[in-house]
Amino acid sequence: MDTPATAGEHLRQLRRQARLSQLDLALITGISQRHLSCLETGRAKPSPATLHTLLSALETPLEQCNRVFLAAGFAPRYTATPLTSPAMAAIREAVEHVLHANNPAPAILLGSHWDVLAANASTGVLFELLGIEPRADGLNLLTTLLQPGGLGDHLVNAEEIRSLAWQRATREALGDPTLAALLANLPKPGNADLPKALPPLVLTRIRSPQGELNFLSIFTTFGMPQDITLASLRIEHLIPADAATWQVMRAAYEAYSALVL
Repeated sequence: MDTPATAGEHLRQLRRQARLSQLDLALITGISQRHLSCLETGRAKPSPATLHTLLSALETPLEQCNRVFLAAGFAPRYTATPLTSPAMAAIREAVEHVLHANNPAPAILLGSHWDVLAANASTGVLFELLGIEPRADGLNLLTTLLQPGGLGDHLVNAEEIRSLAWQRATREALGDPTLAALLANLPKPGNADLPKALPPLVLTRIRSPQGELNFLSIFTTFGMPQDITLASLRIEHLIPADAATWQVMRAAYEAYSALVL
């Protein structure tokens, strides 16, 4: 697929990727179909407000929105504020609250390149149960899943989880050269066999000294982000999927809490 050169070409490609007709997009945005046609063909120039309306309706990633604004002759609209910035204090507090509330179940904060930016105490408890030492240079979820010696080695359904993680990261890497470079240096997993009976949700099944631990994976993201850093953040919650896993995690977390206190 050719890279769009004009704002109109960007809009047409994004609309088609969203599987919307011009009439569909006109009804969603309140912009006439005729005007949309003129924007896509370059017969009309969009204003910043019109671009914002269309890109929001098409749920376009903010970094890609910046490329469309540039193609239209405008300055990039969205910035990437460091998470450590004073302006992000409320975000950090919200993340800390959500992570702590997830105890005794593990929860981690992931950045755009799958780096683990923060984690709750139960994540450390789980890694200690498995005998995984924290890396001095920080933890990357893709690396620990795909490279030998990490969390992936402890997965009962390693091929399934690795394949799903690779597929998701590959989609994200289409517009992210840094993530693409990371993937290029990681071993590509084989295709996982399709189970005979499809479950409602793929579980993260972990082999531990206490027996098999089964977790549901749930993601939390921020609603209506207007910053590239904020849009890239997601919290993965590993919620125990059975009573035995809850019992192991509760006991391990209580033992950890007793030592800390």
